[in-house]
Amino acid sequence: MIEALKNDDIVRKLGGRFKLTALIQRRLKELVVDGARPLVDRDGRTDLELVVEEILQEKIAPDFSETGYKQLGP
Repeated sequence: MIEALKNDDIVRKLGGRFKLTALIQRRLKELVVDGARPLVDRDGRTDLELVVEEILQEKIAPDFSETGYKQLGP
């Protein structure tokens, strides 16, 4: 298990487990299916570990602009 996912800080940072899961799923699709390039060095990490590191380094964040919903919080 990835240590960062055991910590609630990453969950609070994104506003909940659902948002975290949705962001991870979307980014994994971009990397695996669409062939997007990672935004951090791979350094032998799996795709999931890359996505978590991108979130921790604030390289990616949820985008609610297409939903019509207003993002709550900071």
